[in-house]
Amino acid sequence: MVEPPVKPRPAPGKRISLALAVLMHVALALLIVYGIHWQTRQTEAVSVDLVRAVPEPPTFAPPPKPESKPEPKPEPKPEPKPQPKPEPKPEPVKPPPKPDIVQKEKPKPEPRPEPKAEPPKDPFKEQLERELKEAEKRKAAAAAAQEAAKELAALKAQQASQAQSNAMADYIARIRGKVRGNIVLPAEVKGNPEAVFEVTQLPSGEVLAVRLKKSSGNAAWDAATERAIHKSSPLPTPAQKELFSRTLELRFRPLEE
Repeated sequence: MVEPPVKPRPAPGKRISLALAVLMHVALALLIVYGIHWQTRQTEAVSVDLVRAVPEPPTFAPPPKPESKPEPKPEPKPEPKPQPKPEPKPEPVKPPPKPDIVQKEKPKPEPRPEPKAEPPKDPFKEQLERELKEAEKRKAAAAAAQEAAKELAALKAQQASQAQSNAMADYIARIRGKVRGNIVLPAEVKGNPEAVFEVTQLPSGEVLAVRLKKSSGNAAWDAATERAIHKSSPLPTPAQKELFSRTLELRFRPLEE
């Protein structure tokens, strides 16, 4: 018995291409009708090119995936042994609350140090120490007395020197006063020039010689002063004989007070 030949079935891609072509033609027809109705005022004809859709290439069914073998099930882990529960810890006992006012402890008295027994004293050593102390006191007193004597002597010398200086100044002042009383001031003297004279005298004050040691620059004043010195002889004598000097230096100015 002969079987009839089997007709090949159309590929599914061709059907899809045919349906797309039909849809494209319908869409273009609608666009043309709508365009004619909208452009009633245009007289020119509109040419429309119909483009046929390119049929898609045939698609092939993907090859069947190989069946994956089921992975072996993992072996069951042994169940953990239950651990013994820890025994509950005893709660700590709280100390009793401290009172608000803390009483201070009284300080304990420090033990008094026991007095040390003094060693027996040596009478000879004590006597020696007393004598040394007395000697030091006498030495210090002597040094203080000597220092006081020196200060007193220096003070007396200073006072004597000052007294002698004052007495000498008084002595010279009395001589100059007597001489000034005998000066006849020349009319040609100008300014207040100073003339210095060296006078030689006897212990009685009698003038032996007068020498011009330094001129005043005015011969009239120099001559008038020298005449007054000779006229004042004998000069005043000092109150203390030890102040007498055979040679005196006397200075005179016309305008001295």
